[in-house]
Amino acid sequence: MQTSRRCLQHQCLLHAKRLLLRPVSQNTKLYRQICNNATGTTSIDWWEVYHRQKRKLEENFKDPVQINPSAIFANNETSLSEIDIYGFDYDYTLACYKSELHFLIYKLGREALIQKYGYPSELINIAYCPDFAVRGCHYDVKKGLLLKLDSFHNIQLGTVYRGTKALSNEAVKTLYGGIHVSLEDMNTFYGTGPMYQLVDLFAPPEMTLLCNITDFFMENGIPYDPEYVFHDVRYAVQGVHTSGLLHTQIMADLETYLDKDSGTSILLESLVSQGKQLFLITNSGFPFVDAGMKFMVGNHWRDLFEVIITKARKPKFFNESKRPFRIYDPNTQNESYDRVMKLSKGNIYQQGNYYMLQDMTGWYGFNVLYFGDHVYSDLADPSLKHGWRTGAIIPELEGEIMKSNCLEYQRAVKWLSTLQKLIENAQMDTTQDTSQIRQAWLDERKEIRNYTKSLFNARFGSIFRTHHNPTYFSRRLARFADLYMSNVRNLLNYPFDHTFYPRRMELPHEPHV
Repeated sequence: MQTSRRCLQHQCLLHAKRLLLRPVSQNTKLYRQICNNATGTTSIDWWEVYHRQKRKLEENFKDPVQINPSAIFANNETSLSEIDIYGFDYDYTLACYKSELHFLIYKLGREALIQKYGYPSELINIAYCPDFAVRGCHYDVKKGLLLKLDSFHNIQLGTVYRGTKALSNEAVKTLYGGIHVSLEDMNTFYGTGPMYQLVDLFAPPEMTLLCNITDFFMENGIPYDPEYVFHDVRYAVQGVHTSGLLHTQIMADLETYLDKDSGTSILLESLVSQGKQLFLITNSGFPFVDAGMKFMVGNHWRDLFEVIITKARKPKFFNESKRPFRIYDPNTQNESYDRVMKLSKGNIYQQGNYYMLQDMTGWYGFNVLYFGDHVYSDLADPSLKHGWRTGAIIPELEGEIMKSNCLEYQRAVKWLSTLQKLIENAQMDTTQDTSQIRQAWLDERKEIRNYTKSLFNARFGSIFRTHHNPTYFSRRLARFADLYMSNVRNLLNYPFDHTFYPRRMELPHEPHV
């Protein structure tokens, strides 16, 4: 871990040196002459202010702030002392998958398109690029574009791709009549619709496959409708899940695809020893969950949970009241026909709904904390409708924190903030024309923005912010999750009566104290 962090800091230094330690512009004298106008009025020497601020930052900003990548972060004050019941999703929550899973999803989806949908056999030669797409982006189904939106539905220029080819800013503005996406053209509450959002961690290989196919069609002059291709790829990849093919291949080689860490078992057993009640609600089937939990926790894993619910059909589980629970028999792999009148420890349940769960257990409100990776299917309804506390599992968070801990990244962000303040102040100077100076600084700001973006992902940047605004994904995360963390095992770093406090955020009109 220490070696990787040193390599990362070295990489940051190489990228940032050119930006933050570059020589003074050759046009400085010209700009200074503009500042000293012919009237003899004393004017601010903005370039002198600029260099003084830059020297001050370089001299004083030596030690970067270090954020613990294994910490838990609060959007809403949450005290674990109030939590009696802990609930968990399975995939990417209790089960942490290795990067090999994305290669498998891409491979199986590609094969399904060729074999079941009649796509060109040449696609079999296209390789998966794991660094192309990031979670939280949107796919414009009608226009066939992958892009990144901020919390105001504005497109971040420089993050719009047709296939794997970037569109120019002018082309984007022409297509959208600017950079704003109207509410009518956005995704629905659960992330689907004309602007399909890549919400879960299974989405990046699916979107990469879609973009690779788009490239293939364009490069070979094959006419295509982006909407048809989107749905073909979507159904092909979903079919890999629903058919059981993906689960079968994972279960056949758990060592390759599933991260085995004793922390999962320690966490669950520690919660039980503290008198907490545990439950599991997952959309996956029991045989798949059972194989993974035995691999990670041991054959006794079922003894740790009061209620186990599989094939739950989230998000419908949380907002529909008609589908009853059915008991699943692991030995016969059949469901019972009897009406379920109570939930008993040791049984496996399928389907069901939140309202029956609450009636049969008495679990409701702030004494329940539920963890999941999907901000819509796992967290939205429990938080907004049912008053549960919620915890989002964001595996990408650890890597993003390590990058933002880099000294040169933090210096770049600090200088970016200082530079923007200089631009803002210079435009208020009525004693001289500062337009050329401000344009030079705006150009520098653009350069630093692109640098900080590229540290996280060369095409789309951080999943949490655009250049300065939170992303659309980040806004949803803040609304639906009381807590968020890179791994559910991060809970082991805190006592079970710990209170998580959110950072007090300054509003634009409030003083900077």
